[in-house]
Amino acid sequence: MDTLDQQLLGLLRADARATVATLAKKLDVSRGTINNRIARMEDEGIIVGYTVRLRPESQPDQIGAWMNIAVDGNETRRVVSILLGDPAVVALHDTNGRWDLLAELRVANIEEMSRVLDRVRLIKAISATETSIHLKSYKLD
Repeated sequence: MDTLDQQLLGLLRADARATVATLAKKLDVSRGTINNRIARMEDEGIIVGYTVRLRPESQPDQIGAWMNIAVDGNETRRVVSILLGDPAVVALHDTNGRWDLLAELRVANIEEMSRVLDRVRLIKAISATETSIHLKSYKLD
């Protein structure tokens, strides 16, 4: 995947319903280029589906977690593009300190969480992870 593919995935992640014309205009390429790249990424299994993003409060039974991720070398951009394509990753943040990235995860059950953690840990260039399951939130009055 090149930079254009990564930018395209980022736009699709933000709005999977965006038209090809809109994507082409934002990326300053032809509609044919967008169609070809989307088709190629679908064929290669990079894009495995399209989804709807929901407010966390609308699905109170889901399991939420935060995964701290350490990335080897200068592979952060590649790792970010892969993580943004995972439907369990609802937010991804660049951080400083011991961890390079912080991923917010949402899944239906603990078995799915286990599969997501396994999938993320298999990404080349991820050297370490630490995951915390969300148990309860407190709000200030």
